Amino acid sequence: MFEFIRKSSKYVMLPLLVLIILSFVVVGGLDRYSIFDGRGDTVATVAGHSIKKQDWDTEHQRQVDQARMANPNVDTALLDSPMYRYFTLEGMVRDRVLAAAADKMLLNTTDAKLARVLRSDPSIGRPDGTVDTERYKELVTSQNMTPAMYEAKLRSDLAHRQVLFGVGGTAFAPKSLTDATLDAALARREIQFVRFSPAEYKSKVTLTDADIEAYYKANEAQFKAAEEADIEYVVLDAEAVKKSITVNEQDLKSYYEQNLAAEAAKEQRRASHIMIESPASASSADRAKAKARAEELLAQVRKAPNTFAEVAKKESQDPGSAPNGGDLDFSPRGGFVSKALEDAAFGLKNKGDISGVVESEFGYHIVRLTDIRAPEHRSYEQARPTLEAEYRTQQAQRKFSEIAETFTNTVYEQSDSLQPVADKLKLQIQTAKGVTRTAAPNVSGALASRNFLTALFRPDAIERQRNTEAVEIGPSQLASGRIVKYTAARTLPLAEVKDKVRTTLLEQRAAELAKADGEARLKEWQATPAQADARLSKPAPISRAMSGNTPPELINAALRAQPSALPAFVGQQIGDEYVVIKVNKALPREELPEQAMQQASGQVTQAIGAAENLAYYELLKERFKVKFNVPRPAELPAGTIQ
Repeated sequence: MFEFIRKSSKYVMLPLLVLIILSFVVVGGLDRYSIFDGRGDTVATVAGHSIKKQDWDTEHQRQVDQARMANPNVDTALLDSPMYRYFTLEGMVRDRVLAAAADKMLLNTTDAKLARVLRSDPSIGRPDGTVDTERYKELVTSQNMTPAMYEAKLRSDLAHRQVLFGVGGTAFAPKSLTDATLDAALARREIQFVRFSPAEYKSKVTLTDADIEAYYKANEAQFKAAEEADIEYVVLDAEAVKKSITVNEQDLKSYYEQNLAAEAAKEQRRASHIMIESPASASSADRAKAKARAEELLAQVRKAPNTFAEVAKKESQDPGSAPNGGDLDFSPRGGFVSKALEDAAFGLKNKGDISGVVESEFGYHIVRLTDIRAPEHRSYEQARPTLEAEYRTQQAQRKFSEIAETFTNTVYEQSDSLQPVADKLKLQIQTAKGVTRTAAPNVSGALASRNFLTALFRPDAIERQRNTEAVEIGPSQLASGRIVKYTAARTLPLAEVKDKVRTTLLEQRAAELAKADGEARLKEWQATPAQADARLSKPAPISRAMSGNTPPELINAALRAQPSALPAFVGQQIGDEYVVIKVNKALPREELPEQAMQQASGQVTQAIGAAENLAYYELLKERFKVKFNVPRPAELPAGTIQ
């Protein structure tokens, strides 16, 4: 949708962004706000079904974990903010609303359609129309899902799209609307301007000690030191558990034997096939006709096996593999797009063997085994380093819940020190100074966890300096901390911040003088344009699509001037500066090339469709009686779903 904007920045249609932002609400962009606390256990209801706080917490943690995997440097404190937690809840509500609508409309995703979508996914699909199983596993793992969970979610998403496509998919933009949008987006003006900067007025400001003291007393909140604490903490995670595991050589050899069996199961087979298409939805007569054709081709290739590739190129109705002689490349078990094809390929014994006619959900196939790739066999000595690491990881995962219980009990039962739990589980006691309730930028782990910091600054933890309870800070990660030294929030004395007060007040007074002078000049030049001084910049064209380094506030102020009243002077505060703008004349908009015009029309249509989707979604929310039981965060932008 943003291809035109990205490639043709000078034609950017900013007025469309309002509609486009609204579209994110419905199709998955701005649907991830949230807050932390709910009233009771049910945080929202959809069609009489409850969303529980535990489900909300679990889903939000999954999304945070996914964000961490995608970007290890992401600010987890931001992701765990009330706003983003509310986004998660709104996303869960949205999914349930669309699921209810899809169920009501009897919309579903067939196995064949799911397979086509997987094969067409550029991240996992191969050019021959098969699915790369290794990349598929990586994709699924990156989203903290199993293949079954991922495919269930994909089916759900496809059904949801069908719900919305009936409305947004029928949108259209008449030429008059496209032209009006472009007129607003590409409007141009010739302007001159002069800046009134506070820096030019600082020399005119005189400050007394009384001024500084008065400002300090009126704005004490600006000069407060936040509460902070020096802490110590311990973290229990899989790496810590690994250190406590003793590897028995006999156990490792048994694991090696098991691994050999697993390696053997990784055998890959390369097959080719000839397909006569006949979907499961076809009539019995059509299916019988397709099967008969497949049996004719089977007899043909069995008489002349070496012609299999030529027959596949000519007769196979699989567009992905036919040009390559039916070749499906190497795949392990679970990697074939159809189980029927997989069973046939692994059921053949020798290279060159040809199967009988195989029936699948796509039609009828003839399969030829062209190669076998056996897994590499490593001796125990060769495999031992890798196996030991794998063994420790597996044992750590199994033992974590048991050790987590020990961790939880120890930090609670011996709450005056972290040393007992550190000694018992061989954990390192870490320290941090100047920790506040809000995570500092660029921190990670426990110090980036909102839950951990909340527990650390609870009144009992501050007053008694006891261990916090065991707090989950990530997948299979627990932390406990205690305050060693606490400094309450306090107002810094004037003597300590006098220079800062002076600088702040000086900048404020200078900005006030700059604005006053600018407003005086504006009034004077509006009355007598000829008196405008030589500080005005040279005339230059501006527009929203060609902003460059020009502040958007200046552009918007210039475009607000009525074309019929030009030339005209307008004033605008931009940051700490005041700017007087002379709008000389309106310039004709730059005409778009035909291709750009078509792209623009398409974007207007998409924006209209997004707005219609949003309106339809709001109607569905009413129909399925959506109710939120948690308050909306104050910082949540206007225009998002509720």
